[in-house]
Amino acid sequence: MTSRVRGALSAALIALACLLVPFGALAAWAAYGLADTDRYVTALAPLAADPAVRDSVADAVGDEVGEPVRPLVRSLTRTRAFGTAWNAGNRAIHQAVLRAVREGGHQDVTVDIAPIAARVEHRVVLPRTEVAVLPAPELDRLRKGYAVLEVAGFWLPVSAAFLAVAGIAVAACRRRALTATALGTALGGALLALAVAVGRRLTLTDLPDPVRRPAAGAVYDALTGTLRTVSWLLVAVGLAVALTCWLTGRYGGPRGRRGSAGPVPDPAQRPTRARA
Repeated sequence: MTSRVRGALSAALIALACLLVPFGALAAWAAYGLADTDRYVTALAPLAADPAVRDSVADAVGDEVGEPVRPLVRSLTRTRAFGTAWNAGNRAIHQAVLRAVREGGHQDVTVDIAPIAARVEHRVVLPRTEVAVLPAPELDRLRKGYAVLEVAGFWLPVSAAFLAVAGIAVAACRRRALTATALGTALGGALLALAVAVGRRLTLTDLPDPVRRPAAGAVYDALTGTLRTVSWLLVAVGLAVALTCWLTGRYGGPRGRRGSAGPVPDPAQRPTRARA
């Protein structure tokens, strides 16, 4: 295999690997981050102290159970025990949605808020009150997307790593290939961070009720915090590796060439018998 063919094959493999980096990170975050109940509850736990989130919860529950209950729910969200109820509610909602996605079914996903309200104020006894959290049409689309994410969340990062290693191994100049891979990874991380920011703007713009946009923005930021960290980590690691490769090529090479700079004198030849 000639050096030109090796260079072209290495460039194709590295370009494909760098293209898969942001998609692999996004799929892994959705499959192993959002689909994990404990991580989901931990990410949303600090929002119990957010006033916009509290008001949005009170309005949502009031819309479901009736207007007379709204002042009671709003007062309960101001108590210290609301944090416990907030975590319990998020856990119940996440487990209900995940169970419906994995087990199937074509009914709306509902959660009983009576035991959750009892954790806020034990003196308040509510009858069984089912609150719809996900309609059936959206559940069908979510089930299809979840099946794809389970496969993509594992194989996309593995494929990106395999293609990057193969591209570096095939390259005629491996330092240059490693530098290109590092820069491509940094670019993929920057594109991922940009996609998160654009997704936030589009998500808040599509909300029909502008009053709930602050609460939705807080929830979006809490859920995508890990994804933003991963994106900037990819940028930092990629730039650090590329800088290291450049420094070693810039200052490491001349030292090796400096020792063999001058022409090596030929050993003195013995005079042959004819010359003698």
